Amino acid sequence: MSRIEFENLGIAFDIGSKKGVKDILIPGSQRFSKIESGTINALKSINLTIKDGERLAIIGHNGAGKSTILKVMAGIYAPTTGTVKTQGRVSAMFELATGFEMEQSGWDNIYLRGLMLGETPKGIIDKMQEIAEFSELGEFLNMPVKYYSSGMFIRLAFSVSTAIEPDILLLDEVVASGDAAFIAKAKKRMNDMIEKTKIVVLVTHGMGDAIALCNRCIWMEQGNILMDGTPKDVTEAYTRSVL
Repeated sequence: MSRIEFENLGIAFDIGSKKGVKDILIPGSQRFSKIESGTINALKSINLTIKDGERLAIIGHNGAGKSTILKVMAGIYAPTTGTVKTQGRVSAMFELATGFEMEQSGWDNIYLRGLMLGETPKGIIDKMQEIAEFSELGEFLNMPVKYYSSGMFIRLAFSVSTAIEPDILLLDEVVASGDAAFIAKAKKRMNDMIEKTKIVVLVTHGMGDAIALCNRCIWMEQGNILMDGTPKDVTEAYTRSVL
């Protein structure tokens, strides 16, 4: 059984409290900074439980805490207060550059990122050829990825990430890169992955995606959950507030 549970979870970030090199070399330079010292409460006492079978959309304005809550689920951020409990293997389809070694070849990076995503050495080796074929990068896989274009890099990252079969899939509006044929293939692969995964959490600004892909939706504002319900009800309420 897969599950994500937040209990009174809070995330706070300290900003502007430490001096950098510029502040030491140029006394008084902090006077020109628009960021004041202090604490930002990115998430405030969040209580949330996500169970098997749920496809949760998270909507809200920029800075509402959507990406922060996703990073807590992925284990990137630790709670400042409260607790988070996660059961099941997690695959995060954001921060795609994480785990890539720029001096290594595409082949090496398929293996390394596969391990980082929780695949076994044998499991990722068995999937390498299929990942390579899906990426359509061909001989470029023999080159260090530091020479890749941004489109090639995203292709490789997407191909590896979607080859893993997680229990929990975290998405932050991942966009496939490439020609029309590759984008169509990538969308089909993503939809297949969503159908097979036990829990899906999607951060999105697309109200249509929230309704089409999810069966539950939360609306976040200023680090709080403002509304939790069906995608249709929540997106309509959010749209009315914007208009």
